Amino acid sequence: MKKKLLLLVVTLIVGLTVGVSPVLASGGGGHPEAAPWSVIPFATLLIMIATGPLFYEKFWHHNYPKVAVGLAAVVVGYYIFGLHNTHGPIHAFFEYFQFIALLSGLYIASGGIMIKVDRKGTPMVNAIILAIGAVISNIIGTTGASMLLIRPFMRLNQERLQPYHVVFFIFIVSNVGGALTPIGDPPLFLGFLKGVPFEWTLVHSLPMWFFAIIVLCVIFFFFDKRFINKTNLLFDEDDKKEYSNKITITGSKNFGWLAILVAAVFFDPSKIDWLPGILQTHEGFSIGFLSDLEHHEGATLFSFIRELIMLTVAYLSFKLADQDAIKGNEFNFEPIREVAFIFIGIFGTMMPALELVGGFAASEAGAALINHNSLYWATGALSGILDNAPTYLNFLTAAMASKGADIGSVQQVLDFTNGIVQGQPNAEAVLELTAISVAAVFFGAMTYIGNGPNFMVKSIAEQSGVEMPSFFGYIVRYSLPILLSVLVIVWLVFFAFAG
Repeated sequence: MKKKLLLLVVTLIVGLTVGVSPVLASGGGGHPEAAPWSVIPFATLLIMIATGPLFYEKFWHHNYPKVAVGLAAVVVGYYIFGLHNTHGPIHAFFEYFQFIALLSGLYIASGGIMIKVDRKGTPMVNAIILAIGAVISNIIGTTGASMLLIRPFMRLNQERLQPYHVVFFIFIVSNVGGALTPIGDPPLFLGFLKGVPFEWTLVHSLPMWFFAIIVLCVIFFFFDKRFINKTNLLFDEDDKKEYSNKITITGSKNFGWLAILVAAVFFDPSKIDWLPGILQTHEGFSIGFLSDLEHHEGATLFSFIRELIMLTVAYLSFKLADQDAIKGNEFNFEPIREVAFIFIGIFGTMMPALELVGGFAASEAGAALINHNSLYWATGALSGILDNAPTYLNFLTAAMASKGADIGSVQQVLDFTNGIVQGQPNAEAVLELTAISVAAVFFGAMTYIGNGPNFMVKSIAEQSGVEMPSFFGYIVRYSLPILLSVLVIVWLVFFAFAG
């Protein structure tokens, strides 16, 4: 364990060294494009994420940190020494730093809160909890909400807990529920880091979110009701048991830490005049402010105060947590450790893919294929098979590039969200970003690897004795017949005939 933690620390230090070296900072532009073969490490990593836990579990469990870091090092090395491009690796590092700081804070702070509900787990109560969880996912993230609610949800149904309880929890709380805010789901937070306004998804994705949550909760209700009727389970032995209907919360002080995390999200130096950031110019790196961007052409202002707050909250929320809550939740760091290493690999290797997708989309052939319908299904398909965070970035890159816009420009991203491309109104832009945002979050539930919390929830359920379906069993028994049907209806209602 110490060696693995040391590897993570060394990786971050190396990344930080690359990210802030004044010598490397000067090599920003005029570099050749990445070769097509350079996407091989990215594809290799994603394939291994999908197949490792299934076909070579022991090797994967012991070596995934080395695999992820090694593949990332290959691509970063190629960019720095082969292409003389340090712009991509620097941006990838800071985006990873921002991403993992938020995810770690939410996971650790929520792990110190234990909720017990002394109530009978009826289909209606279960459906209401899932709906409430969907709302909470937008406040503390799908990761935070999943870790906060999965154990009380399972305890509520301990007398008749079935795999479908956990599967619907993954559908609703761990994925679809988090479609309204950048805090909700990793792809939306990456979009926020690129320049999508915080409230944008709430305004544009709310109808699809509300529709999908209602439909999934209704399906779950009848699923749960059918199971009770089919097995003749009306809790005969529990009918004699008296319930207080009380909710007991241990470690409630950690809600304060979660509130600090949510507030810290808004500490963005590119939007707050007085907040310092790390200013990257052609001369190197320094501490700077928003006003400095006006005096340095092509400069970038990276956040670091926000991330330091988040990591401090993560440390203090665990150090000062109620130990009864920690023990009751069987809290450990393995899930977030796995996410941290895997995403080092993803952020490090996906740079060529983003460039190549953007280049193809900017071509005449690529632009002709891009519209809100093709983006909905393409983003969705890859979000389910691969990971929804890089998929979101790939297709947002493609959508913008097809119209001559650059995802690397915060102002152009902001214009795109307002339906403006190259100074001209473009309503299709808003529809395309909505389709990408909805598909990336909703389809993330199609497989265990579509979104970070999916595997965490599965692992917790299996530790509690639930026989969860296999990777392909999950898809065949639940995702295709249930979730995909809902997603087709969402497309028909909101996208198929729009524009």
